[in-house]
Amino acid sequence: MSKALVECVPNYSEGRRKDVIEAIVAPFKDRPGVYLFDYRADEDHNRLVVSLVGNPDALQDALIESAKIAQSHIDMNSHQGAHPRIGAVDVIPFTPISGITMEECVQLARSFGERYHQETKIPVYYYEDAALIPERKKLEVIRKGQYEVLKEEVRTNPDRKPDVGPAELHPTAGATVIGARKFLVAFNVNLGTTDVEVAKKIASYVRASSGGFCHVKGIGLALEERGMVQVSMNLVDYEKNSLYRVLETIRMEAKRYGVSVVETEIYGMVPAGAILESAAYYLQVAGFDPDQVIEMRLLKMMGEQG
Repeated sequence: MSKALVECVPNYSEGRRKDVIEAIVAPFKDRPGVYLFDYRADEDHNRLVVSLVGNPDALQDALIESAKIAQSHIDMNSHQGAHPRIGAVDVIPFTPISGITMEECVQLARSFGERYHQETKIPVYYYEDAALIPERKKLEVIRKGQYEVLKEEVRTNPDRKPDVGPAELHPTAGATVIGARKFLVAFNVNLGTTDVEVAKKIASYVRASSGGFCHVKGIGLALEERGMVQVSMNLVDYEKNSLYRVLETIRMEAKRYGVSVVETEIYGMVPAGAILESAAYYLQVAGFDPDQVIEMRLLKMMGEQG
């Protein structure tokens, strides 16, 4: 796997203490074989999302270091935030980029999960393509009830036992979900109201689990610091459901409540295709081809030349 490139987007349950955020991210900086593309924290969500690309071996070493720092600074018993979570290091997904298949990413996720538990004593659940139990392909199934419910049920309900580790959570760091998946777009739509019920209703209209778009997960959240609400979504297959299609549906449904879309957010990195498709839609470009974008064409030519 030395020539393989993998994307990894670890999520941490910390979005407010800048010193802790910088400490968590430090192992990814200036490290051979690891490229830190982006990291950003949200105070309302109380969550840090880090976007990495790198060699699988180098990434794993850096992730272990970072997890140990997060483990020493985050206590889930006092953690509060709008975003669902079950652990200090909440989720670690691996996505194949080049020189590695999805099947190899699945094996990477599972072997890393074993090492992760051995070195941190934090129990692990596998999700998406790395799931050992079919129901656990869905992250929301694993996180049902969040940390507060899981820490009690894990002891008594066999269905909630971790895939790696004993039937109990780490006393302060909770559990971590590790998996392999396709590129995911974290897409948020902020609405001009303080009524969180509006966001929750609209989220139920667009997410797959309640009859909305396939490959879309969504929840409604209050952004109390900003005086608005949010439909927070993960588009797990942007090629099947475009950003513009989801946004226009939300805009249409918001009108029912006399609410407007204030802004949208893309959290972390995003494939160019997801942006270009929506740009072509809103510009009404006939017969648009991504190769018309100079940078895209140059990258393609460089790839063809090896």
